[in-house]
Amino acid sequence: MKILPLGAGQEVGRSCIIITIKNKTIMLDCGVHIGYQDIRKYPDFSFLSSTGDLNKIIDCVIISHFHLDHCGALVYLTEICGYNGPVFMTPPTKAVIPLLLEDYNKVMGDDTFTSQDIKNSIKKIREINIGETITYDGIEMTPYYAGHVLGAAMFYIKVDDETLVYTGDFNMTADKHLGSARIDCLKPDVLITECTYGSTVRDCRKIKEMEFLNSVHDCVERGGKVLIPTSAFGKAQELSYMVDAYWSRMKINVPIFSAAGLVEKATNIYKMYKSYTSEFIQNKLDNPFEYKNIQVLKSNFISDEGPVVLFSSPGVVHAGMTFSIFKKWCNDPKNMVIIPGYCVKGTVSERIANGAKQIRVGKDILNINLEVKNLGFSAHSDSVGIYKLIEQCQPKNIVLVHGEVSRMKIFKKKLSKVYKANVYYPKNTEAITINSSKSLKVLVEDKYLKYFDSDYEHDFIIEVNKNTKKIKRIEELIIFNKD
Repeated sequence: MKILPLGAGQEVGRSCIIITIKNKTIMLDCGVHIGYQDIRKYPDFSFLSSTGDLNKIIDCVIISHFHLDHCGALVYLTEICGYNGPVFMTPPTKAVIPLLLEDYNKVMGDDTFTSQDIKNSIKKIREINIGETITYDGIEMTPYYAGHVLGAAMFYIKVDDETLVYTGDFNMTADKHLGSARIDCLKPDVLITECTYGSTVRDCRKIKEMEFLNSVHDCVERGGKVLIPTSAFGKAQELSYMVDAYWSRMKINVPIFSAAGLVEKATNIYKMYKSYTSEFIQNKLDNPFEYKNIQVLKSNFISDEGPVVLFSSPGVVHAGMTFSIFKKWCNDPKNMVIIPGYCVKGTVSERIANGAKQIRVGKDILNINLEVKNLGFSAHSDSVGIYKLIEQCQPKNIVLVHGEVSRMKIFKKKLSKVYKANVYYPKNTEAITINSSKSLKVLVEDKYLKYFDSDYEHDFIIEVNKNTKKIKRIEELIIFNKD
């Protein structure tokens, strides 16, 4: 089995892993790096084909979930690079992707592809449900529930007798709106797992929730404004539900706004695919996504008078409503910005979270005097969760992707001490080959060769009786060689 990362190799961003099993080549995810605004944001497909004809190389594409660092280059792949094969993903992922790509184009002012290109790309998608097994051109695949975001899936892939599990992004801890990742004891030849927080053990989620709610409450009590930049899908629903319930419980009379458009559409999709949410959400009689205290903000205007809470996208701060509001509020020490999750290197949110007091964004130079909270409401598993997945899955080989190289080195050493599996963490464009064959080579003495039909290959394991010299079939899958 050959594994070639074109993205997410010793980095977080533009996830794109090329796997070759037997004579089948599969692309796992096709994302962009949101820290770049030029061609570097895309995976470098020239490593696959010097002629640019990817249809002769790639048999199919599998998308694990709808985050842009996992799907943002899909239209580039299909409409610019000309890939015409099938793209597999779950129904919620298919529903969300066109919305995110349209918004990404609008916010970034990117004219690489058009709305029609997005529609054409979506036509190539084939849906596959959690727990369903399908076979395409000799490639068997089964998605498992990954948590993380609505519709996220870990994929079990089998070609002949070789097997692989690709986690995409996953979360072994349930939250308010999604369940925990679940997978069978598959014992794959290779597990390709994200390790965003591979060397980290995170604080108890309940403590994080209380810190978050107390921070928001303290800020509005002192008359400040709270900006919560977050992805429109996932964290927006999780945190909105928490704040809305807290406002009702504490009877707080301070307006909460959610940016119109994408967040509103996201909430409708969550209602549509409620079966993909947590048991807590599914068992509620009322609709938890119909908030009692949160209003939809129909324009970029928010009064300068009095405290307010605003959920806005994108979560990386550098553009759109998030940036325009941040620019307006960042110089007032009464105000607060809460960074709720992982910050990709090179983004404005990373600089803010790291304590920068002045930043340049395009032509704007911003002085940062507001309070900054980085609370780490991540939908990724920490090291404890990754260990748990490995124990459930029991792979023979482990490949680490989607993490910072310094953390990967530490995590590899820890994994190598605990498990017998070989552990790898290849960088981008570095191909590794893993021997995943279940056949065994057996030395056969010349005097026994007459008992075989040929001296090249057989599909069974044998035992030669020393007295009768009879051959007994024991087990399938074996290669016999004279040398």
